[in-house]
Amino acid sequence: MALLDWIAAEAGLRIEGEAVYLRPPRGSDFVAWQDLRTQSRDFLQPWEPTWAGDDLTGAAYRRRLAAYQRDRETGAAYSFFVFRQADDALTGGITLSNIRRGVAQMGTLGYWCGKPYARQGLTLGAVRALTQFAFQRLDLHRLEAACVPQNTPSRRLLAQAGFIEEGEAKAYLKINGVWRDHVLFGLVSPLRSWDSRDFGFSA
Repeated sequence: MALLDWIAAEAGLRIEGEAVYLRPPRGSDFVAWQDLRTQSRDFLQPWEPTWAGDDLTGAAYRRRLAAYQRDRETGAAYSFFVFRQADDALTGGITLSNIRRGVAQMGTLGYWCGKPYARQGLTLGAVRALTQFAFQRLDLHRLEAACVPQNTPSRRLLAQAGFIEEGEAKAYLKINGVWRDHVLFGLVSPLRSWDSRDFGFSA
């Protein structure tokens, strides 16, 4: 299991995972993000909502950053870019959204990976890291995720990360312009039986 380390730096949160690290997006990431999304468009579009006409522009990116910051400040969501530890290459993104407190204590996990970095275990490392962050740092009780049934790599990734397939929701999300059925996954926190030694560090 990877050692997690939360660092309070100027740029905000940083999470160390298996071969990757996660941190909130910055303005200086724009060019790398734009390049990766551009070259991965055909790879990503079948599994994502339709991209807006100005999706890859600087103005749209600044709006994203502002929304991410608002979500962090209110505790509604945490958005991160995923970087490969070996060379700091931007490989994709991952978000913990729809965080509900009260009797729910749950959130929804979503992610994307650029085409050049697919099938290398990097997104799996990011999912595992953010899962531990959600359970240990945010004290959430449950995480949910979903993917279209035909997205076999994503289904396999979630299973490897410990998520349990719980069923199918009809016309769950509008993906690439079409309302698509989704397979639903869930993961309940095992932290009630964990202590800090399970993570390789002590308080």
